Amino acid sequence: MFHSVDVLSGRILYSKEAQAWPDFERQLAALRRAQQAFAARPVIERAALLHDLADKLAQARSRLAEMVCEEVGRCLRECEAELDKSVALIRYYARLAPQLLAHKTIATQASLSQVRFEPIGVVLAVMPWNYPVWQVLRFAVPALCAGNACLVKPAPSVARVTAALFELVGEHLPFQAAWLDHDDTLRAIEHTDAMAFTGSTATGRRLAAHAGQHLKKSVLELGGSNAFIVMPDADLAAAAKEACYSRFRDAGQSCNAAKRIIVAEAVADEFMPLFLAECAKLQMGNPMDAATTLAPLHREDLRLRVHAQVQDALAHGAKALCGGELPEGSGWFYPATVLDKVTPACRVYHEEVFGPVAVLLRARDEAHAVELANDNPFGLGASIYSADAAQAWHYAEQLQTGAVFINRHTSSDLRLPFGGVKASGYGRELSEFGLYEFVNVKSYWQK
Repeated sequence: MFHSVDVLSGRILYSKEAQAWPDFERQLAALRRAQQAFAARPVIERAALLHDLADKLAQARSRLAEMVCEEVGRCLRECEAELDKSVALIRYYARLAPQLLAHKTIATQASLSQVRFEPIGVVLAVMPWNYPVWQVLRFAVPALCAGNACLVKPAPSVARVTAALFELVGEHLPFQAAWLDHDDTLRAIEHTDAMAFTGSTATGRRLAAHAGQHLKKSVLELGGSNAFIVMPDADLAAAAKEACYSRFRDAGQSCNAAKRIIVAEAVADEFMPLFLAECAKLQMGNPMDAATTLAPLHREDLRLRVHAQVQDALAHGAKALCGGELPEGSGWFYPATVLDKVTPACRVYHEEVFGPVAVLLRARDEAHAVELANDNPFGLGASIYSADAAQAWHYAEQLQTGAVFINRHTSSDLRLPFGGVKASGYGRELSEFGLYEFVNVKSYWQK
């Protein structure tokens, strides 16, 4: 069952039954036919259809942002930013795809040799709830540019906004929702040509293993526990402000947020009051209200999971400098929580905390800060704050992550590849590298 719930009232907003497997088989057969016709069109025509989708999405911005706000719980301005970035994504790829997908002639002893980028076929995406428009389009738009068809199995709790998104897509693109239950999702991997997944590492392992068993290409964007490193020479006030923003935006429910604040011991006592002062400015409340800066969590079970991680840390000697208690009242709120004196005995040292909890770690020096950053299963992104750019780059090269930001919090940029290493997954989205993930890089040789 797919259903959307208002995060404040608990009211069911939308419900939809999972489709039966024979219905999916018919949908897939029709989509394969549509994909062949779509792939035969020049890339400039495919791009024009995507430009049309961007226009429709821009017109529906306010309505969809409010839906995301109600269903996910993020602040309305954060949801509006998601829609704006999604429109920019479509226009970015629609503009560059003809250039990036152009045939590349390579000099060999042949009279003509080329590399061409051809579609794989039908790509299945299993998508999360936290960014229900952006995540879907981040996967689908480059795959569509290349001539693929895309099927999206949405998270059950964002069904309403998913349905609204695909109403905008219409019938001109081979891009549809697949309302599959969990067991049929595994069968669907077998019957499609490739898979993209964004979500937890545990689920990613299961889906990737199944895809691998059936030799299906997969791209995984999994969890993250990004290190936010504050070196002794950093601008501490700026770092404190950015650390607070990165950790607590979207109620802390972002894989790419700063989650482990690693501070050099020499400046820790000066940095922490600055950081706590920024945290104290956060206001919990209705995410539709412009004054709210800390939104509720998406579901009660997610809030209880975060609280269990905090309780475990306190039981193992950590200290809550703020927050750490379940608030009363409606809505699945959790206060901004900062944990100091965290050790490897605490779950939060190793696990991703998908909520508004910051973990503080003290480093003896710069080398120890890098060591602490790497002492984690995840490898999505990291930030380094330092006045010495050359030294920051030196330490950035030692970080086991898919991205490093210097004097800025981690984020994604349409022009740069996004993805991780270790338990954060493999493959890349965004930029030209994301475009090439779901293509057959095919060589041609003519005597």
